[in-house]
Amino acid sequence: MLSILRLYRVIPIEEDSSSIKLMVPSDISPEVLEEIRFITGKSLKLVKLDPQEFSKVLQERLAQEAIFVEGQEDDGSEPADILYEDESSPAVAFVNQTLIKATTVGASDIHIEPYQSSVHVRFRLDGILNEYTTIPHSLHEQVVLRIKVLANLNVAEKRVPQDGKISIRVGQRHFDVRTSVVPSVFGERVVLRLLERGAKLLELQDLGLSDEDLLRLKRLSQKPYGMIIATGPTGSGKSTTLYAMILSIKSPSKNIITIEDPPEYQIEGVSQVQVNPKVGLTFASGLRALLRQDPDIIMVGEIRDSETAQIATQAALTGHLVLSTLHTNDAPSAITRLSDLGIEPFLIASSLEGVLAQRLVRRICEHCKVEYTPSEEELSQLGLSRGVFYKGQGCERCMHTGYRGRTALFEVLELNDDIKRLIVRTQDSNEISNFLKSQGFSTMLQDGIKKVLNGITTAEEVLRAVKSQQ
Repeated sequence: MLSILRLYRVIPIEEDSSSIKLMVPSDISPEVLEEIRFITGKSLKLVKLDPQEFSKVLQERLAQEAIFVEGQEDDGSEPADILYEDESSPAVAFVNQTLIKATTVGASDIHIEPYQSSVHVRFRLDGILNEYTTIPHSLHEQVVLRIKVLANLNVAEKRVPQDGKISIRVGQRHFDVRTSVVPSVFGERVVLRLLERGAKLLELQDLGLSDEDLLRLKRLSQKPYGMIIATGPTGSGKSTTLYAMILSIKSPSKNIITIEDPPEYQIEGVSQVQVNPKVGLTFASGLRALLRQDPDIIMVGEIRDSETAQIATQAALTGHLVLSTLHTNDAPSAITRLSDLGIEPFLIASSLEGVLAQRLVRRICEHCKVEYTPSEEELSQLGLSRGVFYKGQGCERCMHTGYRGRTALFEVLELNDDIKRLIVRTQDSNEISNFLKSQGFSTMLQDGIKKVLNGITTAEEVLRAVKSQQ
């Protein structure tokens, strides 16, 4: 049964002494069916699916199968769809199997790490590395060679790092796989970054904002001018949020230009510029040039220095809506950071319209979610006296982690006249935080507590992300 699945890419459902029931694509070749009938010596019962739907089911089935390591090396070039590739080679079989599994579970990266006794393969799922499998060193060399061939790297060079790119198709999904190979003590270490081509950009309502924060962010997006800043550590989803804001306001009547390092997504109708310090195109020099392009809305990938901060502030004061990011712990700290970059307090108060801070947390897997009664310690850590919590037990769909997908915790600060007057008097983040709390400002921790009680994430995830906010 398994050999039929792997050889002919059809899905066996049932088998008895005289017949086999198969799931097949509706456009399957009659010659293939006749060959299966001849090899098995049994009659066939067919369940036909639309080819696109069949590819999805086949991908899930292949992702669950064990990895085969028998066979000889294959030098064949990459086919259009790895779901249907000949896997006579152990290296081809392993690379395909790993890519299929990674795309099925939603991994962002694949790590192939050689150590003294074996080679570990790990997936980064929702920001966390998880063990997938181990392989022997003998197979590792073939796998690295296979990856180098696909990425057009020098297969003879093992002493220096190499970077490349592989384009693959898994069913109806297209991926660009950024490839990094680095020599280590026990062999070459490989990291594959999976980027889905044509992946749907998230819109504001998809980000996990509360109803109140969503309204605030929509109001901020509609401002004719001013500066809106997203804050948080690297990998907290700031750029995704700014892109969602751009999507919500994009129209043929507005000239929207971004300068990024590098552009993470391509948006139709938005001009995107990549910084290139080697030729003098920095955020500051690029931003100056963009202001001569008659923009309505400018997105600056990151405010890294005083010069960029000054130009962005002036742009916000002269009739442009400026979106950008900073690395700070929370929304009030963004005001302190702008002051540290040399922006005068009255200019901050005049130009800044809003700040949103965010962290990413893993979502509980919907396929294995159960509720439980939390301990007193868990309740006290979140400042609760009672409540029902949820967790994932772990299943095949989430690689037994209990989590699948991510959402964000937010705090959205919309500046009003009272806050702006306070900023002119003080830029101390603690004073600003205390004032905001007295006004009922909702923090990321409070947003996280709501998501815990609603069964979206776990207490552990919230505390890991924002414990410093307590």
